[in-house]
Amino acid sequence: MLEANFWQNKHNSQSIIKLKKFYEDLVNSFKNSEVKLKDLDDLIELALEEENLTVQKEILQNIKDLKIQVKKNEIKCFLSNEADSLDCYVEIHAGAGGTESQDWADMLRRMYLKWSDKKNLKSNLISEHRGDEAGIKSATIRIDGDYVFGWLKKESGIHRLVRISPFDSGARRHTSFASVWVYPVVDENINIEILEKDLRIDTYRSSGAGGQHVNTTDSAVRITHIPSKIVVQCQNERSQHKNKETCMNMLKARLYDYEIKKKEQENQNVENAKSEIGWGHQIRSYILQPYQLVKDNRSNFESTNPDKVLDGDIDEFLEHSLYEIK
Repeated sequence: MLEANFWQNKHNSQSIIKLKKFYEDLVNSFKNSEVKLKDLDDLIELALEEENLTVQKEILQNIKDLKIQVKKNEIKCFLSNEADSLDCYVEIHAGAGGTESQDWADMLRRMYLKWSDKKNLKSNLISEHRGDEAGIKSATIRIDGDYVFGWLKKESGIHRLVRISPFDSGARRHTSFASVWVYPVVDENINIEILEKDLRIDTYRSSGAGGQHVNTTDSAVRITHIPSKIVVQCQNERSQHKNKETCMNMLKARLYDYEIKKKEQENQNVENAKSEIGWGHQIRSYILQPYQLVKDNRSNFESTNPDKVLDGDIDEFLEHSLYEIK
């Protein structure tokens, strides 16, 4: 930051300042926790000498609060990878099963949007393919905020739902699957080379809810990167040019995410994972009947309140998944 040309590159300087603030907040919070712990240690000695139960109870609560803060700082230490500070895309696909899985995919999208709202983060719908009767076949949302990708990156995988189907007149229990994939929004300073000859660009008419907002031109854009077989699409803008620009940004993000996973030696092929949206591949199960339970199959963390989880209260699952990162 002391270099004479530091402010000439706006995006680079903003990135460095953001990182500096993150570390400063982390260090300052740690120092404050040390001071609070010493103060509480001194205070508990006096409370014990005077046998003041009221003060002892207050100190106990303060210690619990301090423990929560220290845990938050500990978790932040896991958000130090290259892409963790970036915004992210969340891509959701319904598995086999028609309306059941499409409704489940829509429930997952709502869960992440609710989580985003609770965190006061900015979210934006990039593309959506509605189901024939209910729910969605697929959707992509973008969530912007500090360290969003770092928090959500372990959400990628198959999510399984067990419930009494609202679409089954026989009220039978159904199992549905949907895939979630989270990848970072690439920074402009990150150079991703994309050759024009490697792209197939298709345009189509975007789908809508009807009425005056239905697009009457082929403004929606789908881009296929032929070597990697990665497909991205956008239909949220009325302009084909803007949709194409968004698609290119998404494609860069997808390719960057692929390179990150190669560097981390994560032997996972995303396209294969998408084709296996079913038994034996789920990372988390959401069981509504015959009992209430949400269980993460990697960290083994559980919650007996699935309604709360599906309403966006997923912080504990995100925290435990960070501890699982090797």
